[in-house]
Amino acid sequence: MRSLFALRMTQTLNNMARLFALSCALVFGSLPALVNAQQAWPLERAIHLIVPFPAGSSPDLLARLLATPLSKALNQTIVVENKPGAGGNIGTRLAARAAPDGYTLLYTINGPLVTAATLYKKTLGYDPFKDLAPITLVATSPNVLVVNAAFPATTIAEFVANVKSKPGAANYGSVGPGSASHLAMELFKHQAGVDLAHIPYPGFPQVMTAMLGQDIQAAFMVPAIAMTQVKSGKVKALGVTGLTEVPALPGLTPVASQGFPGFEAISWNAMLAPGGTPTDIIHRLQKELSLILQSDDIKAKFAAQYFTAAGSTPQALTRLMQEETARWDEVIARLKLSLD
Repeated sequence: MRSLFALRMTQTLNNMARLFALSCALVFGSLPALVNAQQAWPLERAIHLIVPFPAGSSPDLLARLLATPLSKALNQTIVVENKPGAGGNIGTRLAARAAPDGYTLLYTINGPLVTAATLYKKTLGYDPFKDLAPITLVATSPNVLVVNAAFPATTIAEFVANVKSKPGAANYGSVGPGSASHLAMELFKHQAGVDLAHIPYPGFPQVMTAMLGQDIQAAFMVPAIAMTQVKSGKVKALGVTGLTEVPALPGLTPVASQGFPGFEAISWNAMLAPGGTPTDIIHRLQKELSLILQSDDIKAKFAAQYFTAAGSTPQALTRLMQEETARWDEVIARLKLSLD
């Protein structure tokens, strides 16, 4: 009896061992598949591209131009979502707080990435360097220094001389305190040693209306608004704020080469993701966007909006953010400006 019992116990133990081995094989054999399933990106779900500005705005137009070819490259639906407000800070904050899984992206201009943290120290709600993961610089565009048609100047030197000859007589318009148009003129005023009063407006159309009505004498404006009136002869363009001439703006010389070396106040657009987004997803997006931005089609479409298609590594975009933050922090500090 004892031998029969031992035999049966041996058979039972062998069966249990085989079952355990089979279970282990099934579990551990499936781990690579499980890991791959977790890492696979993108899965069949939409990618949401947040644009923190209104539909029809310049960043919205460029974001939508990119969304179509990027959707094809990833074989994935991309939904552009406009989340405007607070100069782009509301939508940027939404993106910064989204899950870092590659299904939320951010397309924005430089303001929310560079000056916002200094202007809104108490209320911003995100850290551009900690809560966002740079992907690539997308495009750049200079601003244009324009004066009303009656102003007796056709060059930067003539503009400066005229303003200095009549202290306090000239004023300029911007789209609000802390805006790029405001800070650019304050930087120029500091370098040129001129005095112009600041008059803020809700947007560039209102700035242009004020200029046409000769309520203001000058403004740094985006080319898309400025050049229509420049071409019609209703206002005069004196220079651009980039360091080099721009093919889309022929004949306009940089302010920097008109007696103010190093003066630069460009607008730029970038693509980012929530901080903590996996590196492989960031690299895939950067690779696809780089190829798209090199295409003749995108270059031409961007040029029509007075932007130059760029492209960069995530590291280069981080450096640009750092350099621009240092540049404009100095101007903001000099103005003792806070928007909290």
